[in-house]
Amino acid sequence: MEMKKNDIFTVAIEDMSEDGAGIGKTDGYIWFIKDTVIGDVVEASVMKQKKQYGFARLVKILTPSLHRVEEPCPVAKRCGGCQLQAMDYEEQLRFKEWKVKNNLIRLGGISPETLSMEPIMGMDHPWRYRNKAQFPFGKSKDGRIITGFYAGRTHAIIEHEDCLLGVEENRRILEIIRDFMKEYGIEPYDEAEHRGLVRHALIRKGFRTGEIMVCLVINGKRLPEADILAERLQAVPGMTSFSFSVNKDRTNVIMGREIVNVAGPGFISDYIGDIRYQISPLSFYQVNPVQTEKLYRTALEYAGLTGNETVWDLYCGIGTISLFLAQKAKKVYGVEIIPQAIEDARRNAEINGLKNAEFFVGQAEEVLPEQYEKNHARADVIVVDPPRKGCDEKCLETIVKMEPQRVVYVSCDSATLARDVKYLAAHGYELKRVRCCDMFPWSGHVETVVLMSRVDQ
Repeated sequence: MEMKKNDIFTVAIEDMSEDGAGIGKTDGYIWFIKDTVIGDVVEASVMKQKKQYGFARLVKILTPSLHRVEEPCPVAKRCGGCQLQAMDYEEQLRFKEWKVKNNLIRLGGISPETLSMEPIMGMDHPWRYRNKAQFPFGKSKDGRIITGFYAGRTHAIIEHEDCLLGVEENRRILEIIRDFMKEYGIEPYDEAEHRGLVRHALIRKGFRTGEIMVCLVINGKRLPEADILAERLQAVPGMTSFSFSVNKDRTNVIMGREIVNVAGPGFISDYIGDIRYQISPLSFYQVNPVQTEKLYRTALEYAGLTGNETVWDLYCGIGTISLFLAQKAKKVYGVEIIPQAIEDARRNAEINGLKNAEFFVGQAEEVLPEQYEKNHARADVIVVDPPRKGCDEKCLETIVKMEPQRVVYVSCDSATLARDVKYLAAHGYELKRVRCCDMFPWSGHVETVVLMSRVDQ
């Protein structure tokens, strides 16, 4: 059926994409339609067509899905943060689990008969779960200083200071910063002109400790009257650390490399389980501490440690998983490319009195082969928690050469997970256990933990 731009058609939504757009088919042709959920029957208008698929705009919902709910956030449709607010939470969990299962079968070559998924770990209260938020500053059309979130796929700021995924203190902190800027004539950053001072505010909170950190990202070397702002922020209970980050580049990278501490120790602390972590403005730290604990406990359970094992933790960040494993392992080696993260990891090991964790700076795909070739490094268990692109093939090759009994793979992208599972399955490992963890309710993302065991030769 030939269609032109703005033609109207009716379609049932049967699936959803990674970024939360509904997917429907007309005569086998695939349509992506934003703001729809599985089970909706909608009227849509053609926007753009390619050979195999096209994009359409939702005109009206003819029959709403049984799982459609009213979005509690007033800017949910315009903001780029949540893609699934119109879908009830139980259905989101089913959808995420199905997506992982489907990828493992389709891309990972796992037989549906042998694939048994353990129940997805959802949240009892799937709101206010983010311990970190980054708010861009700008100006409204009428010249007011505004802050909020970027609209989906753009850098247009949607004015909104109380995101329902963030902590309640965010609104008060942003108000203090805005009032301070107005009073002292401090301009927000203008991306197009590369002018103005205040680019972003980074706010982090320790959920267990209640400690709060604010770091302002500025297009300059100094923040006028920084001490006054630090003092005003002290009015927020839990305020522990205030700093600014120098970022004078024309870039969409938020944080600069130089951090100037204004008040407090320059970090906050928080716990995952019994392990205490120090978090500085540039530290990578999981944004959902409640679910992170469930995720790491699952990884620890899958690792099956008895106290005699040597464990390698690849892509270890600030040592979050490494230190969790070190409680039960004989020795843990962590590898991470970001030097500052490794500094944090070493300090976190010290804080927790864990002497059996050692950390290397470098790419996992370089450090691991080098340690294997030079020092005959061995491992009983290898844990990987790679970025979205998955593991590098050289890294997978070395894992196979090291012949660990178990590989525990923590993944934030089930397509690259499936690809890597397929590789390991072709090289002497079998998939034993799989469990999803919903770290990001209302978005299309899901974390997965997989256990692969060496097939006895």
